[in-house]
Amino acid sequence: LCNLSKFRLVFGQPCGLIHSRLIIASSISSRQNQSTSSAGISAAQDAATVAHNNPFRLVGPQLDTLIQDIHSELENHLEEDTNKELSSLAKYYFDGKGKALRPVIALCTAHAFNKHTNTSDPKVLENQRQVALISEMIHTASLVHDDILDHAETRRGKDSVNIRWNLQKSTMAGDYILAVGSKLLAKTNNPQVIEILSQVLSDLVEGEFMQLQNKEDESERFEHYLNKSFNKTASLMAYSCKANAVLAGATKQDVENSYQYGRNIGIAFQLVDDLLDFVSSADQLGKPAAADLHLGLATAPVLFAARVHPELNILIQRRFAEPGDVEKAFQLVLDSSGLQETKDLAGSHCLKAVTALEHLTESDYKAGMINLCHQVLNRLK
Repeated sequence: LCNLSKFRLVFGQPCGLIHSRLIIASSISSRQNQSTSSAGISAAQDAATVAHNNPFRLVGPQLDTLIQDIHSELENHLEEDTNKELSSLAKYYFDGKGKALRPVIALCTAHAFNKHTNTSDPKVLENQRQVALISEMIHTASLVHDDILDHAETRRGKDSVNIRWNLQKSTMAGDYILAVGSKLLAKTNNPQVIEILSQVLSDLVEGEFMQLQNKEDESERFEHYLNKSFNKTASLMAYSCKANAVLAGATKQDVENSYQYGRNIGIAFQLVDDLLDFVSSADQLGKPAAADLHLGLATAPVLFAARVHPELNILIQRRFAEPGDVEKAFQLVLDSSGLQETKDLAGSHCLKAVTALEHLTESDYKAGMINLCHQVLNRLK
């Protein structure tokens, strides 16, 4: 599976990886016992396998009460009958309309590594679910702060928190979510897990500072973009996976593999997110299209396009600030191979994520983690 042709064969289509159908873990980690022809499973069987190993279905019972549990935690840390507005603010984005991708990744990783280490300790399971819950809280707090910094007007099809309330109250609500999440993290009583997830908070802040910077050296821009993407998006996924592998009692190498899975699927997710900013409608995204260009941000499609349209570099340097810059950059991206190159790069990171699971014991949850790569690559919003 460690070459692109095999990846495309197993994932169903010879075209760009963004359109591939991920077939499931049995054809990956059990490949030693299969002939090459066994990869030619029928489309109907493939679809049934993918549906059976849908990660959201696998952890559905644990997800069902996740939002309710977060609401309870946010309410329980406030004095009764006081700060009702803070409670409403803090719960505003926990409306069940989010993707829930981060807790799904954390929970699937937990179950897959528990199977691998033969762990069934109820306390371990409880702490692993807390990691999933905390990951959603950190993510949502970052959305609150992002919308404040970006002066966003909508989020998930409704007024953003900074529009519904003022900037000061919105900022404090984001801080409050992080404070409650940090308290829940401390309750795991596991110093290693606390240290691992604390790194996410540091990375988020660093990522925001990186976003404010604009590299003058064109050769440094792509690396800067990928590092920023890790800090702002992939770090939370990577360290949540790592924390739950640690709780499962995994070996040092297996813990590293869990981290690489989360890191690579996280970067792939961000690459697809940046791609969708060019190809999806505002209704699909739940926020304005071409938002990154309007914010002055050069993402992967723009950076790839700049290699064949060097006039983009001037626009990037001035952060698309002059009239007509956004429209010109948008068209130059569409006229280049930047979108396809972004798809292919996302696909290569998903391949790395799948490869990181190579030695993990077979289970439905491992299959679900691989299926999740399919869902990340082929999402429309």
